[in-house]
Amino acid sequence: MSPIRRWLLPAATVLALTASMAPTASAAAPAAPTCDTTSEAFSYVVIYNPHTPQFVVDKELKAKCGTRVSYYAEIGVAVASSRNADFQAKIGEFRAYSGGREIAFPPTSAAAAQRREMVKELENEETREVVAAADVSAQQWDMRAIHAPEANKINPGSKNVTVGVLDSGIDPKHPALTNAVDAKQSANCNSGAPDTTPSSWLPTTSDHGMHVAGTIAGKDDATKFTGIAPGVKVASVKVVSDAGYIFPEAAVCGFMWAAKHRMEVTNNSYYIDPGMFYCRKQAGDAAAFEAVRRAVTYSTNHGVLNIAAAGNSGFDVTKQTTDENRPHPVDSTCGILPKAIDGVVTVSAVGYAGTKSSYSNFGAGQTDVTAPGGDRAQLPPAGQGAGCPLSSVFGGVYGTKCGTSMASPHAAGVAALLASKYRFAPPALLTWLLERQADPVACSDAVCTGPASNNSYYGHGLVNALDAVK
Repeated sequence: MSPIRRWLLPAATVLALTASMAPTASAAAPAAPTCDTTSEAFSYVVIYNPHTPQFVVDKELKAKCGTRVSYYAEIGVAVASSRNADFQAKIGEFRAYSGGREIAFPPTSAAAAQRREMVKELENEETREVVAAADVSAQQWDMRAIHAPEANKINPGSKNVTVGVLDSGIDPKHPALTNAVDAKQSANCNSGAPDTTPSSWLPTTSDHGMHVAGTIAGKDDATKFTGIAPGVKVASVKVVSDAGYIFPEAAVCGFMWAAKHRMEVTNNSYYIDPGMFYCRKQAGDAAAFEAVRRAVTYSTNHGVLNIAAAGNSGFDVTKQTTDENRPHPVDSTCGILPKAIDGVVTVSAVGYAGTKSSYSNFGAGQTDVTAPGGDRAQLPPAGQGAGCPLSSVFGGVYGTKCGTSMASPHAAGVAALLASKYRFAPPALLTWLLERQADPVACSDAVCTGPASNNSYYGHGLVNALDAVK
């Protein structure tokens, strides 16, 4: 496994810090607070010591003008709602954070530029070409690049393996996804608490999650569209709001849901909003980072391999000194979530020519493997598709999207094949296999550093579905 920055505090230090911050059952009861009852309510993640009793959590939140939405005692993370503008200050600047409130009340005068990088992300990942051909298989160059068609003939994956698609929702009525979606393991996590109502985890404003799901496990005999592991199941774990945001509480809920349901793999084609980098030593950021870190680590420890997109800003992650989404200083204590968390497999993108997509993030120690994400400047021959991978979109048809969001599910699909072959293999072993079976890709320009077996553009190389099933 490629080296990952050790940005995490030692466990003993974290426990000592949280012990000093968390309330205890014997604390004196505070006077009844005067709370705001009219302003807009925002959701927060709040940090406690793991296994703090829920009644202690409820007592503190009430005393500080908040109410519990959910509480994950195993990791000591609560999701709270409050109308009070000073709720974070009341709890502690390093113990609470609200992405929603920061969107509504940007902390700097650079608010107009706040979403600049997110706009770039969306431009890359929007649907362009929509294909309604009777046979779309010829246009799936991305599948051929990783030898998925040959792999399918040997092993399409096990129905006992589930990939959690933490995304914008999946429509099981799409012909490619009819037999792929496991409704019993699907939920909407946007509030920070899982909602299993079937309508809640369907896509509403975005078919991003559908495109991802089709790449992983889609199969449509009528159009001959086939994903990487059409025999496995996908769970719709909705973490993207209708406005397009993925806040920390949604991600925490998603990872904990995946762990509870013993999913073998999750795909995370996003970074957590509203910023890009979260810093462990900055107020607010520290709580968001720690909440997500605990949820990811818990899921990993419970058998879930988490795979994430590298990001579409086209920069060297190791050389960033500011976050253009949410202007604040960035240093080695900061990271893009969830990919910055130890144990998460990070995937960069390549185009049809097999070289790094122009938009793909990179950096020494920042990329584990690479996969087809497409590039509109790397076009396949006529009749073999567009520059971006084809997959399921709204309307029961197929469309193309480019992005590391599209690369990540290619790696997740190969990981699902590995999990099908090596049942009950722990995440570390699946990661080792995914990396060792990847096809090395040499640096393609002077910016890239490192050998073909592990470099800043492609990590250990291009994922290989055929090797995964042999």
